[in-house]
Amino acid sequence: MSRVLLFVFSASAAVAGEVPPDAMALKHLVHQDCGSCHGMTLKGGLGPDIRAESLQHYDPETLGQVIQDGIPGTAMPPWQPLLTQTEINWVVDYLLTGEE
Repeated sequence: MSRVLLFVFSASAAVAGEVPPDAMALKHLVHQDCGSCHGMTLKGGLGPDIRAESLQHYDPETLGQVIQDGIPGTAMPPWQPLLTQTEINWVVDYLLTGEE
């Protein structure tokens, strides 16, 4: 199990909303774990391009649902078991803006 996933498990153990998300760890998660399918530069691979300019057609709620629940029948897994809602919201904002 990667160090990032171990961090996510321990961070998720905290009560949701009480601890602000660790931006550096979540950025690392996006580039390493998401990047394993979406390309290390997030320009696409097995999964589509997930850079901000490519996601502008998504509203934050829809993108959050995709991250939370995954996409059945595809390689996109649900992240809800590993990330809190606060962490998912941070990832959505990061993906849509490209900023921490």
